[in-house]
Amino acid sequence: MKRASFTAATLVVAGWLGLAAGSALAAKPPETWDGLVLKKSKGVDVLYVRPEADFKAYRNVVLDPVEVAFDKSWRPNRDVTSYSRMSAADIEQVREEMAGEFRRILAEKLAAGGYDVVAKPLDDTLRVSAGLLDVYITAPGTTTAGRTKTYTTSAGRMTLAMELRDGPTGQLLARVVDQHIDNSTWMQWTTSVSNSAEFRRTVTDWAERLVKALDRVTGRTQ
Repeated sequence: MKRASFTAATLVVAGWLGLAAGSALAAKPPETWDGLVLKKSKGVDVLYVRPEADFKAYRNVVLDPVEVAFDKSWRPNRDVTSYSRMSAADIEQVREEMAGEFRRILAEKLAAGGYDVVAKPLDDTLRVSAGLLDVYITAPGTTTAGRTKTYTTSAGRMTLAMELRDGPTGQLLARVVDQHIDNSTWMQWTTSVSNSAEFRRTVTDWAERLVKALDRVTGRTQ
């Protein structure tokens, strides 16, 4: 699946919900989208599922590389001294580390849940394509010497976008969009370490919820 089409599709949903700005519900999503039907879900902001989709046959998973797209308003070098500025290489390193860590945690949780993570689709393979959109990091770390103090009430925000497809045919079976905002209510010294810890907590929660959802739709649990 191409990056452009995936990002554009999920940003449409983000726009319906007003997720990019962290606002309240902006507009109600349509009942159908690309053959999928809007479903109520307590675990995520938006869930679409193909009506005839049967997940019970899937026993292994292919994980596509995770995509990471920063919020268009994110300015990591705003109001910082020259020695702590992030270069293009620094920003790309953050992107790669976030993508790699999310994929690693997702693969780990799927394996712990009894799902084989395979390199190529088999007859009983579910393909999972995930992206982290509108990523806004309050106090990113840099590879340069020195540290800066940033007092903030939040470690940032990001939106999970995920598509589930039949491995052999590529048929779209489900789409998920869910936003996380760090709603800390006390002033704190935010560092790259604390942001990384919050990131791991968030993506671990998303991975665990995905495994639980797969368990339900495949009949492993009721």
